[in-house]
Amino acid sequence: MITVHHLNNSRSQRILWLLEELDVPYEIKHYQRDPVTNLAPPELKAVHPLGKSPVITDGDRVIAETGAIVEYLLRKYDEKHDFVPEVGTQDYIDYVHFMHFAEGTAMLPLLLALYTGLLGDAAAPLQPRIMSEIKATLDYCEYQLIRSKYFAGDTLTGADFMMSFPLEGSRARGRLTGYEACNDYVDAIHKRPAYLRALEKGGDYAFGPR
Repeated sequence: MITVHHLNNSRSQRILWLLEELDVPYEIKHYQRDPVTNLAPPELKAVHPLGKSPVITDGDRVIAETGAIVEYLLRKYDEKHDFVPEVGTQDYIDYVHFMHFAEGTAMLPLLLALYTGLLGDAAAPLQPRIMSEIKATLDYCEYQLIRSKYFAGDTLTGADFMMSFPLEGSRARGRLTGYEACNDYVDAIHKRPAYLRALEKGGDYAFGPR
């Protein structure tokens, strides 16, 4: 049985959604952020040395990092290959690209904006560069979603589980104004029955349907 070590308001919500789409049985162990620091509780270090979420256990295996978890689950449980495009196609190239883009290029400026926002005027010299990088990222996402319904073609793939969080976080902070395709994409994800089931089971999640 898969256990998802699930932290509220975190990337691990994507793993619950993927498992619901795959229709794979799982259980959730809930963890709550520290109300003062907003960090994960120390109990997570008993599961994995980094003490971060998401992390899953599948039998005696422990898998951490969202992208690694998504790849593991798709390889083991996506028997029909519903969420991985055919190798050699452009959709597959886009799939691999956005699987890595999500936690690399996309998340970096968003996290920098979050952390430097706590510094007040001390971070002012960095803000123009950070905002420029966020705009470039969102412009690129908009371009991709104008060309196709999802990030790797016209069907849902593993890349979309990865890309959902950067766009949800951007919208929650008011950064998707004027990005029609990005907003339509997030709305479509939020209407999926599997997403809504995962939301109900996962609990507190600030980036869900508005």
